[in-house]
Amino acid sequence: MAKEVRPNWDSPIQFLMACVSYSIGLATVWRFPYLCQMHGGGGFLIPYLLMLFIVGVPLLYMELAIGQKMRLGSIGAWSAINPYLGGVGFASVVASVYICLYYNIINAWSFWYLFNSFQSVLPWSDCPVNANLTGPVEECQKASSTQYFFYRETLDVSSSIEENGGIQTSQALCLLLAWVITYLFIINGIKSSGKVVYFTATFPYVVLIIYLIRGLTLPGAIHGITYMFTPKMEELANPNAWINAATQVFYSLGLGFGSLIAFSSYNQYNNNFERQAFIVSFINSGTCIFASIVTFSIYGFKATVNYENCLERMRILLLNTFNLAEDTIDMNNVFDWIKTLNATYPEQFAELGNKLETCDLNDELDTAVEGVGLAFILYSEAIQNMPLPQLWSVLYFFMLLILGLGSMLGNMTAITTTLRDLKILSKVSNEVFNGILSLIMLLLGLAFTTPSGNYWFIMFNDYGASFSLLFVVFVEILTVSYLYGLKRFEKDIEDMLGHRPNWYLKILWAIISPFLLIFLFIFYVVNYIRGGPPTYQAWDKELGKTVVTDYPVFGQVFIAILLVSAVSCVPLYALYVCCANRKHSYFYQR
Repeated sequence: MAKEVRPNWDSPIQFLMACVSYSIGLATVWRFPYLCQMHGGGGFLIPYLLMLFIVGVPLLYMELAIGQKMRLGSIGAWSAINPYLGGVGFASVVASVYICLYYNIINAWSFWYLFNSFQSVLPWSDCPVNANLTGPVEECQKASSTQYFFYRETLDVSSSIEENGGIQTSQALCLLLAWVITYLFIINGIKSSGKVVYFTATFPYVVLIIYLIRGLTLPGAIHGITYMFTPKMEELANPNAWINAATQVFYSLGLGFGSLIAFSSYNQYNNNFERQAFIVSFINSGTCIFASIVTFSIYGFKATVNYENCLERMRILLLNTFNLAEDTIDMNNVFDWIKTLNATYPEQFAELGNKLETCDLNDELDTAVEGVGLAFILYSEAIQNMPLPQLWSVLYFFMLLILGLGSMLGNMTAITTTLRDLKILSKVSNEVFNGILSLIMLLLGLAFTTPSGNYWFIMFNDYGASFSLLFVVFVEILTVSYLYGLKRFEKDIEDMLGHRPNWYLKILWAIISPFLLIFLFIFYVVNYIRGGPPTYQAWDKELGKTVVTDYPVFGQVFIAILLVSAVSCVPLYALYVCCANRKHSYFYQR
């Protein structure tokens, strides 16, 4: 039987585009800006850039080299390095499966918002009328029209993870569409996905540039950008900032998922992956910062609008309470009048009580919006205050969709390449195999379309891959440096590139990166144990906002399963190989 010929990328540019499309994904647009804000703006850039050059670049280089040398998916590549380490590849596949499951529900939400953008009035611009037709829905008034549209009309979210219901048809259909598009992109492996990456890698930049130009012209944009680049240096002493910086590097570059190994396994043997590793790292980090500037300009505009609305409410309240002329108080002297009226009419002023708000621009900027809230609630709130909001809405959510699909291509390639290398359903064509896999993932993902699906989404986002990635990349770097051996690895690189890696990479592989990773891994475990019961943000329909809630027992058990499922693949596979070898040795001796 003739040996199956492994396909190759059409050109090195196509491979580079695939890596860029994969790394410039959702983590770049909605995860990095949130972490940047949470950890003190410019203060977070310091640990992020250090982690990028100490851990990110050397690991990216390593994974590309391994894939190109072995010409196998992650399981086959690590098994070829050492038969007992095939579990590292299985761990990567499990992490990729988790990512694919919840990433495509984000794509489904992007489709939903995109479809709703083609309306004369954006549906999240105003609160709906209540059942009695006497005014807006009270819950929406307590929250905001954008939050209400996301939590109640898009998700129809329950009050806790314990409250469930049936699958929501609209969300299920959007998820089906997301998986159909994903399947069409990967239907013939890299022969089809290789053509798509040119678009998925470049289109987001077009939209980001358009949004940057628009964002810089919005009132208050400078406040957001200044906030981003004003560092809170005390965050450098916060270990969580370093943990989040490391995991952001893993997420954004796609390290530990097996996708990069799968991508590079389709390269020509002498492809210059070294240059591509540095190019991808530079583009990725630059895009993270660039996307954050865009986001913070929008964020500054949103904070300024909220701040000015607060001032306007205070102005009207003071005018009505103290019967002042309309032109007496303006936006610039509200605080002066508050001090004056408080000193002149203390008893009447005290009666205002809770009606008197504290308007503070810094407080608005400090209000962090996490993950999906940043992607959907913050942007939709800012978009509705722009001229031609439908245009900006279509551009943004289409870009978000392309980013999500680009990430899906990488993670699905990691899964399909690995399973095909294992000869699973080897007699089935790529079209049928990828269709079966996509259908299985679709059916599993329907759980995210139930009323409690958002809480399961949060669980997968928080615990599905972060811990696994720390463990996987730590094992990878130890394996190459000390089990496979750096000298042997250097010779492999010399065989492919014609020269050996420089001293900078060798020092990082052998000493600095392993010690840093083991410190982060230990801190993650200790922090999880000492942190008390895990919590999530549950939507309170009475208050019209999210409240911190402890996961129930079954939720905590499932979190434990998520944490150990990928990690356990490494020792379990090693044990399996050990038992298989002993069994083979026993029968051989007989």
